[in-house]
Amino acid sequence: MANTFKVKTKAAVGTSAGTVYTVPSSTTTIVLGLVLGNVTGSAINATVTVESDTSDTETNANVELVTNAPIPAGGSLETLGGGKLVLQTTDVLKVTSDTASSIDATLSIMEIS
Repeated sequence: MANTFKVKTKAAVGTSAGTVYTVPSSTTTIVLGLVLGNVTGSAINATVTVESDTSDTETNANVELVTNAPIPAGGSLETLGGGKLVLQTTDVLKVTSDTASSIDATLSIMEIS
């Protein structure tokens, strides 16, 4: 099994959910950090969602990790606060803002394949 550290980015996320990362097949991913940067001159609110369609019934649910979390103008939010998150094959991490083109997302992960 290979462990590979990666960074994934998504710029200008707005009011439509932006996919930051989708777990590849035959892979488990450990999310090490997710930083959301407010690139506007006004305060915004951010939502982070994990969408799951795995066959595992215990984890086959879409959940919000953060709902309408405020981010000040020009500020950032570390959504996991130092915690870790395990994602399974085909899970999708998405970010949404209440303001158009307002969030730059930076995701630090380790893929196990």
